[in-house]
Amino acid sequence: MPAATDKLLTPDNCAFIFIDHQPQMAFGVTSIDRQLLKNNTVAMAKTAKVFNIPTILTAVETESFSGYIWPELLDVLKQDPIERTSMNSWEDQGFIDAVKKTGKKKLVMAALWTEACLVFPTICALDEGFEVIINTDASGGTSVEAHNAAVRRMEQHGAESITSVQLLLELQRDWARKDTYQGTTD
Repeated sequence: MPAATDKLLTPDNCAFIFIDHQPQMAFGVTSIDRQLLKNNTVAMAKTAKVFNIPTILTAVETESFSGYIWPELLDVLKQDPIERTSMNSWEDQGFIDAVKKTGKKKLVMAALWTEACLVFPTICALDEGFEVIINTDASGGTSVEAHNAAVRRMEQHGAESITSVQLLLELQRDWARKDTYQGTTD
């Protein structure tokens, strides 16, 4: 069944990107309860799995500062993260190559911290012609103000916002889609 509009996300038109969901990065988050943040991020990963959506996982300075990607997220995604040194993942050629390899023009992105590791690659991807949908409740900032200012900035550049539950429901949309029904209700 085709989408009512090509503006909606479908399993065939998007890729999910998870940036820096690591312990030390989460430690600095105060814009959302950290357990809720983790739950929302894992829910986003489970959504990708249910709908067979390509995912990219990236980490910054795992060994020296940020720690390893949350085990709960790795358990779902079962992939090695792209290791980087820069705050802006769009400045890492391995990351850019992975994004382009998906062949998707709609990127659903979540990151820690919103005011750096989400806003920078979002603006860069938009500038290169990608559509970016930011998952605001699987992302977190060092303060509510920092998170909200970054969201506003990304939206001013053309990004759209979404939440983990909205993302799941937009992909399911019709309860007659039995192949993803159980995964959605789980």
